[in-house]
Amino acid sequence: MEKRASILVVDDENGIRQSLNMVLKDEFMVFLAGSGKEALEILNNNNVAIALLDILLPDISGIELIETIKKIDSNIEIIMITADKEIKSAVKAIKSGAYEYILKPFLIDDVLATINRVLEKNTLLKEVTYLREELERCQPLQKIIGENEQMKEIFELMQTIAESSGAVLIQGESGTGKELAARAVHNLSSRKNNPFVVVNCAAIPANLMESVLFGHHRGAFTGAAYTTTGRLEIADKGTVFLDDIDTLDISMQSKLLRVIQEKEFERVGSNKIIRINVRFIAASNKELKDLISQGKFREDLFYRLNVFPIFIPPLRKRKNDIPLLLDYFLEWNAAHNGKTTKCFAKEAINKLLEYDWPGNVRELQNVVERSFTITKGNTIHLKDLYRFDDDRRDLLNQTLKQATHAFRQRYIDEVLEQVHGNRKKAAEILGIHRNTLLSNTFDDPISDSDEA
Repeated sequence: MEKRASILVVDDENGIRQSLNMVLKDEFMVFLAGSGKEALEILNNNNVAIALLDILLPDISGIELIETIKKIDSNIEIIMITADKEIKSAVKAIKSGAYEYILKPFLIDDVLATINRVLEKNTLLKEVTYLREELERCQPLQKIIGENEQMKEIFELMQTIAESSGAVLIQGESGTGKELAARAVHNLSSRKNNPFVVVNCAAIPANLMESVLFGHHRGAFTGAAYTTTGRLEIADKGTVFLDDIDTLDISMQSKLLRVIQEKEFERVGSNKIIRINVRFIAASNKELKDLISQGKFREDLFYRLNVFPIFIPPLRKRKNDIPLLLDYFLEWNAAHNGKTTKCFAKEAINKLLEYDWPGNVRELQNVVERSFTITKGNTIHLKDLYRFDDDRRDLLNQTLKQATHAFRQRYIDEVLEQVHGNRKKAAEILGIHRNTLLSNTFDDPISDSDEA
């Protein structure tokens, strides 16, 4: 049976220590100490979540011990055990950082109820901390849309592998929805009520990655004023999604490999073992086998992650899903802007179907949001897609002068839109005279003779 947490019982009465040990040992990892000194030795060598602490000890006061414990690890929750005559001291202990106190003689049910409240509080705090970060990066698309045959096969595969704890490797171009696929696997599994923690490997500096993943101990490095919980610990019993795994430093890959194999790690600056039960899902928009041949990605890590491979096809390979995605994004924009929904005219849809979508679903999402916002009527026509960046499709068929002219015109149009058609302001932003903007004549740095 997996232990729920580690509990340290500190009491100079052996009978109380043994009684609590008998009650707790089936569900918890229990450490016993008869003095403050023994307690500190245990804390310095083990990862402890809760301390049941007698307020009167032979070698140190309960208040002093609380302060010392909090310096060792501020995340340790302390429950005081006290007699009626020590109530004032117990109140002082609460002010010093204890979570709650229990009166002697105590009922075992009261002890268990208090422990459960502490564990529930810690779980909520971890989730709140993570969700605050998630809110900043939350994307509007919450489900995968598609009737393409490849997508149907992917949906079926996700259903099949959801209940396994095996690692998943999702590959595909940027913007195809790799994170959505990872969330779908998590939400289909029995872990769905536990955290889904995203680690964007590309956005975290290499020198901070170890601290972000594993957490760090107070004083582990300059600026480490507090003991912090890492993303892996937050994700316990849930799922960790390692986005852009290909950007992970090679030395960090080695450390991650060990965690995936052993399901345990140590915080930076600490030798305490923290055990976790998480599922690993990784994603990459690069071919990892190519990186392996270049010595940039560990082959053993690849095989650890590639237990269940999923490839998300680019949008250009499943264009029959575009109308479904358009409807979904339109409905989402209407709901979140308090407006009635809109629709695309047939000629506009045909235009969107012609495009190759190098930015995939994410680019389509942006186009819909832009069109929904600037279109005043309920129908989005072809003219409302004037900012639609489709000239990349014909880029190779253009001369340098033609491509430069097209970019310049698009840039001018965007500036004019930004200033609501005010040509004087637009000219100031562009750094040209208003008359030049009106005549639309510019000094072209590329002459016909240059092209020849």
